[in-house]
Amino acid sequence: MHDFTIIENELPAETYRHLRVISGLSAKSIEASEKGLPNSLFTVLLKKGKQPIGMGRVIGDGGCFCQVVDICVHPEFQGQGLGKQIMHAISNYIRKNLPESCYVSLIADGDAAFLYEKFGFRDTLPASKGMYLDFARL
Repeated sequence: MHDFTIIENELPAETYRHLRVISGLSAKSIEASEKGLPNSLFTVLLKKGKQPIGMGRVIGDGGCFCQVVDICVHPEFQGQGLGKQIMHAISNYIRKNLPESCYVSLIADGDAAFLYEKFGFRDTLPASKGMYLDFARL
């Protein structure tokens, strides 16, 4: 990991947008990114030299409810344990800054659940089921 750098709480909107798209996450508009990113509780940006290659965020109210979002790694660098490095930084933030009663959640896509389980996350089913608002149906 010596040639990778983790930068906390510095995630430019254009970098955020680029990493989301290149890693297969949905695109976000510049307006949404510029509005949302400053409201993050915590951000992690992973770089190799000057190249941004991964990121993650914690969002929420900082006390009662928070969510881990935007975990992604550039496809050329996947499979090297870099998602684990991002989650390690996020896990440290959670342990040091959030009350134990804070409900911290995330949505795990595909096999990502195996990574998140290593950091203590568990499936909510059958007690609860994650849902989202489909704006196209409003």
